[in-house]
Amino acid sequence: MQLQPTDALLVIDVQNDFMPGGALPIKDGDAVVPIINALAKNFDHVILTQDWHPPQHISFATTHSNRQPFEVIEAPYGPQALWPEHVLQHTEGAAFHPSLHIPHAELILRKGFRRHIDSYSAFLENDHKTPTGLAGYLRERNLTRLFLCGLAYDFCVRYSALDGHALGFETIVLEDATRAVNLPGSVDETNKAFAVASIPRITSNNL
Repeated sequence: MQLQPTDALLVIDVQNDFMPGGALPIKDGDAVVPIINALAKNFDHVILTQDWHPPQHISFATTHSNRQPFEVIEAPYGPQALWPEHVLQHTEGAAFHPSLHIPHAELILRKGFRRHIDSYSAFLENDHKTPTGLAGYLRERNLTRLFLCGLAYDFCVRYSALDGHALGFETIVLEDATRAVNLPGSVDETNKAFAVASIPRITSNNL
């Protein structure tokens, strides 16, 4: 696949808390880092997202009485999975993995910083209507095709790809540069959602 000047690499949430040993560890999460570093060298445009939660965020199980991580509650905007406390603002857990090296990344987009609403997607918060501003940024810079990688495949990568597609961008998921949380059914649901939306899943050696 030939890369174009209007392409961008969207690197989702490659942060310490999602790595083995972190507060919300994703199996083999650190394995994506060297793949993403190598990928990024092929792109003129790279955008990083950073999950950035305040204390007592709505997505934390500890914020709710008698709730456990991985339960689902009904939030004002719909179903919300509960998680261990993670990526707290200004903590080492919220920092990017120390081996992530993309010096030419042109934007760091923070999401999930509002206490009362979560944000899996890089484009829209979990009410599916509050924009992050990323779509406007991409349009002003005439970036039309997005290659997505990072963490986690079945949550933030999934919703970023689906929302980007729905907003008119061509979205492609670099499957070998992602890893999944892998809750019951979450990977199958993600694969089906990508198939329905005709979002391709490729590997980095296809570039």
